[in-house]
Amino acid sequence: MVNLTLYGLDPSPPTRAVKMTLAALQLAYKYVNVNVLKAEQHSPAYLQKNPQHTVPMLEDGPVRFWDSHAIMAYLVRKYAKDDSLYPKDFYKRALVDQRLHFESGVVFAHALISITRMVLFLGQTKVPKERIQAIVEAYDFVEAFLKDQEYIAGDQLTIADFSLISSISSMVAYVEIDPVVYPKLRAWMRRMEQLPVYAENSLGARLFIASVKKAKFTVAE
Repeated sequence: MVNLTLYGLDPSPPTRAVKMTLAALQLAYKYVNVNVLKAEQHSPAYLQKNPQHTVPMLEDGPVRFWDSHAIMAYLVRKYAKDDSLYPKDFYKRALVDQRLHFESGVVFAHALISITRMVLFLGQTKVPKERIQAIVEAYDFVEAFLKDQEYIAGDQLTIADFSLISSISSMVAYVEIDPVVYPKLRAWMRRMEQLPVYAENSLGARLFIASVKKAKFTVAE
């Protein structure tokens, strides 16, 4: 019997990536909201479960762990009927893994969270121009990845797409995507938006964008 509990916050891109994976696998789960803006992830009860105090976190019966990339890969390996979302083929899996690491380090940590921490968590009114440039650089990379293929890691949908779309659909709060400059990126986003599982991303992305738009900040020259 499946006994899954997901701890997260809908505006959180990594939480949304996991929710899209759960939807793609048609897995039922309990959802526990953790409001990171109110520091609920630092409560003694949460820290006892996750000393890194991050979301999302997954409980599967007696086991518990965190990091969206680890969670998505685990769910596919354990519960998927086939390996299409996370291929067993060595090369195909290597491509997916590379894109997941790219999302984690370049897109999420370097581009998205670095500026979001300034704007939403620290309340800074001016952010360095290089933080915007980091987002543009991420868009450039993804456009290159999509040059000859429809999805992030090849010609089939994988968990790498769920991971990247959750962050990129949030980064538009800071830098809009010009379809003339990024035609492949924009087309990929439209393909993702047509998927039934995208509903697990759309609301949270709108909430994230709204929070950023409410913040009063300018970009330092």
